[in-house]
Amino acid sequence: MMGSNSRISRRVRSAALLLSVVVLSACSLWKGAAERPKPAELGPNIPVLGVRQAWATRVGSTAGLPLQVNVQAGSVTLASSDGTVASLDARTGADIWRAKLPNRLAAGVGSDGRWAAVVSRENDLIALESGSVVWRHRLPAQVFTAPLVAGERIFVLAADRSLSAFDAASGSSLWTQPGTGAPLVLRQSGVLLAVGDTLVVGMGGRLVGVNPNSGAVLWDAPLANPRGTNDVERLVELVAPAARSQSRLCARAFQASVACVDLAGGRVDWAQKADGGTGISGDENAVFGSESNGTVVAWNRADGKRLWVSERLRYRHLSAPLLLGRSVVVGDDTGWVHFLSREDASPLNRIGTDSSPIDVAPVAAADTLVVVTRSGGVFGFRPD
Repeated sequence: MMGSNSRISRRVRSAALLLSVVVLSACSLWKGAAERPKPAELGPNIPVLGVRQAWATRVGSTAGLPLQVNVQAGSVTLASSDGTVASLDARTGADIWRAKLPNRLAAGVGSDGRWAAVVSRENDLIALESGSVVWRHRLPAQVFTAPLVAGERIFVLAADRSLSAFDAASGSSLWTQPGTGAPLVLRQSGVLLAVGDTLVVGMGGRLVGVNPNSGAVLWDAPLANPRGTNDVERLVELVAPAARSQSRLCARAFQASVACVDLAGGRVDWAQKADGGTGISGDENAVFGSESNGTVVAWNRADGKRLWVSERLRYRHLSAPLLLGRSVVVGDDTGWVHFLSREDASPLNRIGTDSSPIDVAPVAAADTLVVVTRSGGVFGFRPD
């Protein structure tokens, strides 16, 4: 009976993140506080690592927006659900530019420091330069992954797994790779990044290398396979962020596995079962991820063996982590930012924001840790 209940619970959690016949709201997952497992007690905060808040600003609520904060040198570009798009100086939190679009957003933000790109809920790809809209293009499918802006082009991965390229200056279509289609799709950011002269894309449970000039597939690496007996259980998607180190990239398949690939030829180095729903972080030595039950896991980058598992944050809803120096940084659903030791997950510090959930993966720019909360608070932290 316990195994059956576990499978049912997993289906409900998954369905809440799917765009399908019925979309469940977050509140439907837990019908009452008594049904939600009680989070582990945090205990007293003994700061081993000095951290201070350097600045704070606001961008607007990110609820319902699978936001990816874009980092370019000393700036971060981010957006809100209601259409605010802003580029901030990571040192001070001051606006470099800010725009208010008349559209609610479904995906964003991509940027190369000159152009920025978002997608509206009406499926409009919108390109901006210095905060001004330069063109719009209506897409045939919904998009939940931030566009990639690179090489004076804008690449779009749609929910139907189609892939398109546009000229960043004019908006003209350069090429389109048709989608494979799927009965269910994940309303969450997928994997889309440039590695050298290759476009690396998550297509279902596969990591695919694509020629950015033509859309031709260069290699195809299976990271996870569909399983189960229904569409929900068989859903396989790679989720952002991914962890790149030189010619190797590690990524998470939603509630299935974490795997690493040699990008030179698309060879899968290893894959380990993992039950998380957010992306991962890491370097050439280790990979770190937050699991669905609030545990944080470290894997050896070379062979995938677990280095440690921490239950200090068990039953808290965690963001994807960020490896930052000696710390693994992760946000939780009560607005705390936790700093864990990369060596053994021992607590180094924790610092509060605005008590709103932290859904977006933290980023680092200009020696500043930037954290965005669901209510729209943006916080910059630095070593004390």
